[in-house]
Amino acid sequence: MRRSRGPAAALALSLAGTGAIVGLGPVPQAAAVTPPVAFTADPLPTWQPNGVVWALAEAGGTVFAGGTFSAVRPPAGAGGSERPAVNFAAFDAATGAPTSCTLSFTIDSGTATVRALTVSPDKKTLYAGGYFGAVNGTPVSSIAAIDVATCTVKPSFRPAFAATVRAIAATADTVYAAGDFLTVAGRPRGRFAAVAAADGALRPFTADADEPGRAIEVTPDGKNVLLGGDFFTVNGTDTHALAVADATSGALTKAYPGFIETNSVVKDIAADATGFYTANEGTGGGVFDGRIALDLPGFGQRWRDTCLGATQAVLPYRNVLYSASHAHDCSSVGEFPDGQRHHLLAQPTAGTGKLGWSPDTNDGIGEGIGPRVMAVGAKADVPYLWVGGEFTTVNGAAQQSLTRFSSTGDTGAPTVPVASAAAFTPGEVQVRWRTSLDLDDSALTYRIYRNGAATPVGTVTADSLFFRRPQASWTDTTAQPGQSYTYRVTATDAAGNVSAPSAPAGVTVPVTAEAYPSQVRADGAQLYWRYDDPVLPYAADSSAAGNQAGVHQGGPALRQSPGAVGGASTAIGFNGTDAHIYGDRRQSVGSTYSIETWFKTGTTRGGKLVGFGNQQINGSSQYDKHIYMTNDGRLVYGVYTGATRTITTAAAYNDDRWHHVVATQGPGGMTLYVDGAQKGTLNVTTHENFAGYWRTGFDGLGGWPDRPADEHWAGRLDETAVYPGVLSAAQVQHHFALASAPADSVVLLTAAEDTYANAGAPSSTYGTSGSLAVRGTPLYTSYLRFQLPPAPAGQVLTSAALSVKTSTMAGAGTTDTVSVVPVTGAWSEGGTTYANRPGTGAPALGAFPGVPDGSAVHTAGLDAAAVAAALGGSYSLALTSTGTDALWLWSSEAAADEGTPQLRLTFGPP
Repeated sequence: MRRSRGPAAALALSLAGTGAIVGLGPVPQAAAVTPPVAFTADPLPTWQPNGVVWALAEAGGTVFAGGTFSAVRPPAGAGGSERPAVNFAAFDAATGAPTSCTLSFTIDSGTATVRALTVSPDKKTLYAGGYFGAVNGTPVSSIAAIDVATCTVKPSFRPAFAATVRAIAATADTVYAAGDFLTVAGRPRGRFAAVAAADGALRPFTADADEPGRAIEVTPDGKNVLLGGDFFTVNGTDTHALAVADATSGALTKAYPGFIETNSVVKDIAADATGFYTANEGTGGGVFDGRIALDLPGFGQRWRDTCLGATQAVLPYRNVLYSASHAHDCSSVGEFPDGQRHHLLAQPTAGTGKLGWSPDTNDGIGEGIGPRVMAVGAKADVPYLWVGGEFTTVNGAAQQSLTRFSSTGDTGAPTVPVASAAAFTPGEVQVRWRTSLDLDDSALTYRIYRNGAATPVGTVTADSLFFRRPQASWTDTTAQPGQSYTYRVTATDAAGNVSAPSAPAGVTVPVTAEAYPSQVRADGAQLYWRYDDPVLPYAADSSAAGNQAGVHQGGPALRQSPGAVGGASTAIGFNGTDAHIYGDRRQSVGSTYSIETWFKTGTTRGGKLVGFGNQQINGSSQYDKHIYMTNDGRLVYGVYTGATRTITTAAAYNDDRWHHVVATQGPGGMTLYVDGAQKGTLNVTTHENFAGYWRTGFDGLGGWPDRPADEHWAGRLDETAVYPGVLSAAQVQHHFALASAPADSVVLLTAAEDTYANAGAPSSTYGTSGSLAVRGTPLYTSYLRFQLPPAPAGQVLTSAALSVKTSTMAGAGTTDTVSVVPVTGAWSEGGTTYANRPGTGAPALGAFPGVPDGSAVHTAGLDAAAVAAALGGSYSLALTSTGTDALWLWSSEAAADEGTPQLRLTFGPP
């Protein structure tokens, strides 16, 4: 189906100063999408038909739409009322509103439809094809020529096509057609024909096909015609779905026997200066549903994109191939596995890799295909990508059958990053997040903010696509042991659109290294899911550099306590029905690896704990390198080598207690460990070699011995890790032992009483105030009282830290140092005034060396020995300063319930 590309394809992308009007009003001229993509993914307001759009063409800033519909109506929220539009409408390319050009395509019996539109090279004539018998009452026969300037039928063009015309291509003197017809003007022409552009007289061109033609395009040199459709022969020669014919005679220039699967057809062909591209649709198993690029002038294949999902249209523009389909499985080209449908994609004309442009529609009405046709229309030097079809939503909002995207005015911000933070050793915090999605920018900039400060402490650039949103991370090496921090992350696209900040990710830096996670990281884990994540759908990777995050599916239960390892770390719970986690990174597994996890369950239905499969959301068709449980609670570790090779424990482990399992494979074969002890070996050094994803909680088990009643796991998992090498027996035993090693315990205390004294109001009390204040001259001093617990048995206080939060008032921060000092006199929250304020002691327990403006939490380490002396009783602190710049803080009575001031005590072994 040939559509207008003409001069619009050569337009330079104007970035500024055009003053174009887009949609129903001005759009900012900020063309900034990730190259080489030329269009934003933000749909513009566009009038919408009430049926299916099958065809689009453009001339002189007007976009023509043909299809099966009876009216057009304004976009949601816009003024105006529905207008009649019988299978055809013309729109202003820049505003999306109907023009004064109205044509009605009708037929005496049956349902009329317009299936093809194209314009002549000089843009003066619009050719329309389909199934209709009249245009504005003028008799025609499934094809018509329209004068673009006057919007009237050209009566001199009167070819007689005996059935539906599905595609049209035009040169200066010839109009080529493809469709269902067998005769033209009473003379035999099997599905492809050519007529004179001036009067519709039949040309000698003969390319008779045995099944319908659906696509036709003239090569840029005008010497050949590209044919696509359902056919198996052309002029008696074996060539399924695709052929190249001489533009004058129709004789075959190039046949393609066996080139396209027999149950697939060509729905569209488009060409640029270097080659041509096919859109393919298949039915049944083993189909070809994707796209092919072929070179000119040799007509040989450049590449083949084997994504599944019924491609309906292709459009090359500025070295990018845009496509309309409902692609649902691109695993064959190394991209997303079978799952959700994606209807609009972009890739370089030089290859199959998808680019960062992925607006989406739904399947819509009719056949449930979604988008069916695309065209570029330009006005005031601004190109617009128009998309038509049978969809009823665009990017989740209601919009039927027609939408458009501009080359300027990117206004869509990236999604909000989902962030978390973890600290395993003193002085270091790992901040990590699932990268954001921006439908027209794959390269995003992330900024990390600490403790609510306005200036970022780190900046990271990372790429993401809708099907590949890997973890990104940044390490804070200035974090102080024993102190607490919060981090937030924003994402910014190339146009400067900024996401909202992530939810605060809080962490306390340990005073001593956490034994278990530190050892897992030191032993080289490249995937480490600790399951401490507070929100769906992100399972953070805590490995040192793997960034192999997981994605929650089915809503597993988060932060289940207690976990398998001592300390504050938590576990994750799976319901045995639909919950699991899949890895976000597609990879292949080498010849050596180790799998490790902790589990706890009482199930009698078994299930898969952890394994490797070729799918993410659905059950995999390839799966091995896995650990699963049988119905009676035994563990099985298996690989596939053409046959299933397994090690099975003799004992059952479904006793509702935490157990540790490790499976390794390498040059020494397979080994299975449970609770630090070896449970079996097998002299097998190979496994199935395929690209896939690590998964926990569910995947396929068909064909495996002692297959459980359910492939979904019902129970808890914790501390899942994958290593690129073989863990030794000593390492496995050490990991098992470390899980029960004593861990630091942390106690958080909110002030039991707090108030401040004000020299400017010497008799006033502020015990019920929502604020605290600190200044040297004139004096403000704040007082805090905490009830300290005794040290846990066998532990001592290793660190203490005080956290405060500046208020939201302007200038709440201070440039002065604020000291934390002991209080030596008696005081009470309700009775303390400037006149009777208690005395303070020395030396200072800690200090805040200046606090910036902006409401944020700030933490100061305190002298642990001094605080330890007061354990088990009441302990008072004062905040003092010698400067003149006041510090304003939230008190424990703050209406916002800030949870500060807060004292954090960390206890550990002596």
